[in-house]
Order: sequence, then structure tokens, then C-alpha cells
Amino acid sequence: MTTLILTLVMMAGLFLLLWGAVGFVQDKRFFTTAPKEIQEAAQPKPERFKGQHILGWAMLILALAMMLGAVIFGAWDGIRNGFSFGQFFIRDLIMLWGMKAFDIAVFDWFLLCHSNFFPHYFPEVKSIVGPHLFGYNWRSHLKEMLAHILVSLLIAFVCTVMF
Repeated sequence: MTTLILTLVMMAGLFLLLWGAVGFVQDKRFFTTAPKEIQEAAQPKPERFKGQHILGWAMLILALAMMLGAVIFGAWDGIRNGFSFGQFFIRDLIMLWGMKAFDIAVFDWFLLCHSNFFPHYFPEVKSIVGPHLFGYNWRSHLKEMLAHILVSLLIAFVCTVMF
């Protein structure tokens, strides 16, 4: 149950990260994982209200704290409960792959391909977004999922050997 809750916290943090970056900070440096067409079409925007960018950066900091906190709490809870290497590995992999599944299902499939999320903040991309973009980044998703295996192994090693 703890692993599921921590995975949900990671998902919420990832959503807050995207929303803060796209909706409030609106800096093109955060668009590096977006399709090239969107990167090229998106134009810098003036602040819609005073403090918009500050709010966005606060959202990004909170999102990163949530995600890092979930990993740290997961490690602490596992140490406290005497997890084995395998239990740490599985917990971390579930959390990371759960977050990746959320990324693919919510960000790529829903927000990018079937909603008005991006055009709401960047109207100039309205004619670009759509179902045809789904899967544009499957190679990067696959690489990231493979990296998650290594990260999970590393965290499991640190938690079982160091503590």
C-alpha cells in the first residue's frame, strides 16, 4: 500500500512539474522533450498576471520536493521495515515505472493528443497537437525505462548495503 501511495505522490509531482513549467514558467528550455514542431511553434509569452513566473517556479520546486520526498520516504520505510535488496528494487521500479506510465498515458496520450492543455497556454500549437503525435518519443521512453532499472538497482544497493 505504501508503494502505491508513493507512486501516486510521484505522479502528482510529475503533473505539478509539467503544469508549472508549461502553464506558468513558460520557458522554452522546458520544452526539450516536446515534439520538435511544438518546440518550434511555441513563442515566449508575457506574464498573464503579476507573479506568474514566481508561482511556476514555486510549483516546480514543490513538485521536485514531492518526488524526491517520495523516494526518500520509500527508502526510509524500507530500511525501517527490513526490506531485502529485491524488495527495495521492486518498490523503486514500481514507483519509477508507474510515473513513466502516467507520463505516457496522461501527458502524451491525453494532454498532448486529446485535450486543449497545450493550446490553452500556447494557442499557436493548436493546429499541431493531435492523436498523430502519440508515440513520437517512444525511444526516449524506452531508454528512460531502462535507466529506471539501473536507478532502482542503485537505490536498492545503497539502502541494503549502506544501512
